[in-house]
Amino acid sequence: MSTDRPRRTRARDTGPAWTGPDEKATLRGFLDYLRTSIADKVAGVDEPQVRTAGVPSGTNLLGLITHLTHVERFYFLGETVDNWRAAMRPSADDTVEGVLAEYRATVERANQVIDACPDLSHPAPRPPRRGPAPSMRWVLVHMIEETGRHAGHADILRERIDGSTGR
Repeated sequence: MSTDRPRRTRARDTGPAWTGPDEKATLRGFLDYLRTSIADKVAGVDEPQVRTAGVPSGTNLLGLITHLTHVERFYFLGETVDNWRAAMRPSADDTVEGVLAEYRATVERANQVIDACPDLSHPAPRPPRRGPAPSMRWVLVHMIEETGRHAGHADILRERIDGSTGR
């Protein structure tokens, strides 16, 4: 008997790795875990599924990575984002490999900024003409929340595409 349902694959759920003993190492360790989780959910998904909306809002896997790349640049690199709504939409020329490479390169640059910060109470980079910059501590906690929320979205979208679950 044949079925059109996608084959379910279940990865073994893995929790975050143990981190260093200090606050910065702990926060960055959890953020890195979530960054890897969402990138892994997108890797290996073919066109057009990677950009097909899985919910009425239009959210798709490639758009989540595109958005998080912009968010990382905004909060850690001080880059301006002119249109947040557009940041959720990959261009027609974007590929999975290219978007993931750009996300990973942005994360690497963001981690350099985090590592160079001597005190988490210091201000994070901020685009010009904005209000006072939040502390690096606030940005790290916010980015854990932001990336975790979108990683949850990616879990659901990926399961809808091919039945894949787990991390």
